[in-house]
Amino acid sequence: MSDSAGAPVRPGRRPALPKVLSAAVFALAGVLFWTSYDTAHGSNIRSDDSLLRTSDLIRAKSHQNADLEQQLGALRGDVDALAHREGIQSPADQRRTDALERAAGTKPLTGDAISVTLNDAPPNATARIPGVPEPQPNDLVIHQQDLQAVVNALWRGGAQGIQVMDQRLISTSAVRCVGNTLLLQGRVYSPPYTITAVGDQNALRTALDQDPAITNYRQYVTAYGLGWKVEAHNQVTLPGYSGTVDLHYAQPMG
Repeated sequence: MSDSAGAPVRPGRRPALPKVLSAAVFALAGVLFWTSYDTAHGSNIRSDDSLLRTSDLIRAKSHQNADLEQQLGALRGDVDALAHREGIQSPADQRRTDALERAAGTKPLTGDAISVTLNDAPPNATARIPGVPEPQPNDLVIHQQDLQAVVNALWRGGAQGIQVMDQRLISTSAVRCVGNTLLLQGRVYSPPYTITAVGDQNALRTALDQDPAITNYRQYVTAYGLGWKVEAHNQVTLPGYSGTVDLHYAQPMG
């Protein structure tokens, strides 16, 4: 038996290069094992404990933010009451301030309203109508774009104010989702999601019906059972936004 160059190769002989590569692979594996052990400090790096701790931390911070918002709202109310009692502003200035606060969403708003509730599809949902492909996981959950479509349609329909879950939206509010959870103004929510808007009910319904993104979403409602419910309400009061209105942004160091 000979190799391609004519040199004889003994049966069972292994070329030198694979030996070198094998040694390098084993050495690299040893480095990786040691690095993993050193990083984990002897703990089980496959454990879900770290994920659970992160989830618990997020929930705790969400509750803490809610408590702080309530405290801030109470303090703001005390300041407003003191300013009114001391007559710091003239009646004309006070009316102008009240109008600006209502426009900014920091004052409660009462009026006729509609609410829209969106929800994930039931567990193990399948196609409900013939000819529709079986759903992928992303087809069965509420996405950020779905919530944004409803909020934007309601604004276009002339909403005077909008509340998502239990929070009033203002000009700097951002409706964002991570996975199937909603992150809104420092707090975390899970579906079902309810959006409430004060305004002309007919105009708000028309805006929802005419929105292309919502029309697309409702096709998934029909096909896979995603949640969609629109209800009319008389004399609903939306709370005023009680969080901070300061803008936070990064700045270069030095």
